[in-house]
Amino acid sequence: MISVGILTVSDRSYRGEREDLSGPTIREMITEHLGAKVELEAVVPDEFDIIQGTLMVWADEVGLDLILTTGGTGFSPRDVTPEATRAVIEREAPGLAEAMRAQGLKITPHAMLSRAVAGIRGRTLIINLPGSPKAVRENLATILPALTHGIEILREEATECAQPPGAGTSK
Repeated sequence: MISVGILTVSDRSYRGEREDLSGPTIREMITEHLGAKVELEAVVPDEFDIIQGTLMVWADEVGLDLILTTGGTGFSPRDVTPEATRAVIEREAPGLAEAMRAQGLKITPHAMLSRAVAGIRGRTLIINLPGSPKAVRENLATILPALTHGIEILREEATECAQPPGAGTSK
């Protein structure tokens, strides 16, 4: 089972001024489509050090397979989630963010304004998602089909990416 952490980055939600709707959207989709177990959830302000520290603890000490952030990926001066994520990851996984932006562009030209990144720290995959529940749903739906295999590779449970499902099996 995939262990997941959901980190909502929002000053207003952190202060209790706005209900976090994106975190629950992620939880619903991850449990329904991946059968994953959400181990940790938190709401933090748009503060670089807090985001970075949380990601490091969840990856290094807790050892989650997947961390999904929501919020802080836009153009606002307080949007620092991508920078905090880049400071934590050891290797980028640009295809995930590229796929989300490409699919998003089919819906709205504003998708090109996303600064979301994805990458790997140790054996943890970290992916930035937008802050709105609608955008979370659209972006997560795009990458869900690849997540299980990516995590299996990180766990060294799978090695072949190019093989289609069922290839190599005998009848």
